Amino acid sequence: MLHARTRIPALFIPVLLLLAAFAPLPTARAQKPKPTAAPAPADQARDEPPFHEYKGVRIGMAAEEARKLLGNPTDKDDKQEVFAVSDDESCQVYYDATKKVSAVSITYFSNKAVPAPKSVLGEVPEAKPDGSFTKLIRFPKAGYWVSYTRTSGESPMTIIAMQRIDQ
Repeated sequence: MLHARTRIPALFIPVLLLLAAFAPLPTARAQKPKPTAAPAPADQARDEPPFHEYKGVRIGMAAEEARKLLGNPTDKDDKQEVFAVSDDESCQVYYDATKKVSAVSITYFSNKAVPAPKSVLGEVPEAKPDGSFTKLIRFPKAGYWVSYTRTSGESPMTIIAMQRIDQ
């Protein structure tokens, strides 16, 4: 059973990951072309993003190794484990059929110790008027994508995720 502190992330992280994955897709409506800026360093290389691990846990790592780095999960099943890092931070690690890390999602419930978007994505996303934003960048050479989502409000929630790109 999920603990109260992890219930929201456990239920909504997969939905947020899907939203982040489809957010950059173009719509069928005609759009005004935007002026093109110089691509960020992470976009130019597409080798590996600035954010490539969380507390040592990387995409493709064995489940046992991830547990050694993160400790005992507060909740788990065959495909994922939830770790309560602190009152302000939780982490979900998703596994594939071979028990290798396929995705990592970190939720920050306050502004404490939240990495800056540039240190995660290699660029600073444009925020909406309410201060919220979401940005997903694919790194095909590294084999995964990284996303950064911040909600609006005085105490925004931030979700950073990385997921393997299945070929």
